[in-house]
Amino acid sequence: MKSVQPKGSHFIDGAYVDDTAGREISCVYAATGETVATLHAATPAIVEAAIASAERAQKEWAALAPVARGRVLRRVADLLVERNAELSELESIDTGKPIQETLVADATSGAEALEYYAGLAATLTGETVPLGGDFVYTIREPLGVCLGIGAWNYPTQIAAWKAAPALACGNAMVFKPSEVTPLCALKLAELFIEAGAPAGLFNVVNGYGDAAASMVTDPRIAKVSLTGSVPTGQKVYAAAAEGLRHVTMELGGKSPLIIFEDADLENAISAAINANFYSTGQICSNGTRVFVHENIVEDFIERLVERSRTAILGDPLDPDTQIGPMITDAQRKKVLDYIRIGQEEGAELILGGHAPEGPGFFIEPTIFRNVTDEMTIAREEIFGPVLSILTFKDEDEVVARANDTQFGLAAGLFTKDFTRAHRVVAQLQAGTCWINEYNLTPVEAPFGGVKMSGVGRENSKAAIEHYSQVKSVYVAMGDVEAAF
Repeated sequence: MKSVQPKGSHFIDGAYVDDTAGREISCVYAATGETVATLHAATPAIVEAAIASAERAQKEWAALAPVARGRVLRRVADLLVERNAELSELESIDTGKPIQETLVADATSGAEALEYYAGLAATLTGETVPLGGDFVYTIREPLGVCLGIGAWNYPTQIAAWKAAPALACGNAMVFKPSEVTPLCALKLAELFIEAGAPAGLFNVVNGYGDAAASMVTDPRIAKVSLTGSVPTGQKVYAAAAEGLRHVTMELGGKSPLIIFEDADLENAISAAINANFYSTGQICSNGTRVFVHENIVEDFIERLVERSRTAILGDPLDPDTQIGPMITDAQRKKVLDYIRIGQEEGAELILGGHAPEGPGFFIEPTIFRNVTDEMTIAREEIFGPVLSILTFKDEDEVVARANDTQFGLAAGLFTKDFTRAHRVVAQLQAGTCWINEYNLTPVEAPFGGVKMSGVGRENSKAAIEHYSQVKSVYVAMGDVEAAF
């Protein structure tokens, strides 16, 4: 494995910096267990430098013409596309995801977000409200310094998804990646400087939970955007609320994928595979509760198992590999515990369920049938390649069962009856839904959840509302009356 050691543990004020007093962060290649880089977690001095430089850069950035800000974002997008191959390789080393995935889903997705908001930057205008002789005009203003906190499954994409709308609105961002995948955001920070962004506009602070916690409550932080688990989101949301900060929380899910009896079987199976085994099942919006109509469940299972047996596990850097390892050994053990619990509670294991021998943190694609709603594997987010099949008889029943969860991030359904499709989607308690598809998240569409799956939206024009605020200005054209 080639060295991927960065020039420093953090990227602040336009340059790599380090503080060896910080606790070590080991970057482990999940396919072998090999340490490929060692960083140091942020100390209070690092955090202070990051926020102070962001605060200074934000004022400079906000003073630019919006079209000039858009031009910088577009240059970053172009650089991401130009260097997609090397960035995708780093992403695969950082996360363990197969290179065939990262080449099309990570830096490229980040580039699309930056390109989209680059075009939107110059359109963020206010409005004039006539009031007879008087009138009101509005100004859309940036919030200030925004804190982005990333998850480990899509480090480049998440950093870009948060930075693009924030910067388009005139904010600066301090981004704190997951300590498990600290490498990719550093490269993105390099590209911002290369594209002409002010030093300090996009800073990367690596570290553990204490580093994030210290920034969430810093009075100079105006907005917190987190992608992570529900327990983490609850803690961060509560801490941010003390200062009445703006928040976006994109949290976990236990999403339903409903397969009606008239569904195109092969397409539905493809979606179920993507919704459970892509990125080794480590995607928050995954459709892990697969509800299949009882009239087609046997055919569905037979073909799903047949196709899933052909999955190629292996080195993420091998272009033929389709399933990579889990992110860490701890995550693999957690998933294996869920598989054991599923069997103990009566679910029937029909494929996989084991960790292959040899190096790395691999788990075979795993399929359970005869899963019932009360089972642990149908209630809790597993975050691994575990697909649970539940059967249903009618539409009202499956809608009620699909909604019977604390989560509400995503949902999907397959049917040829579009009247039914729209009727069911209207009843599903989820922020992001798909009809005859699953897990596509174009930047043009809002993405986010309801219930315990979060607040706010990422992507699309909707994100602008979460990274800016509106100032109303009343303009009087006549004399002022008073009682005395």
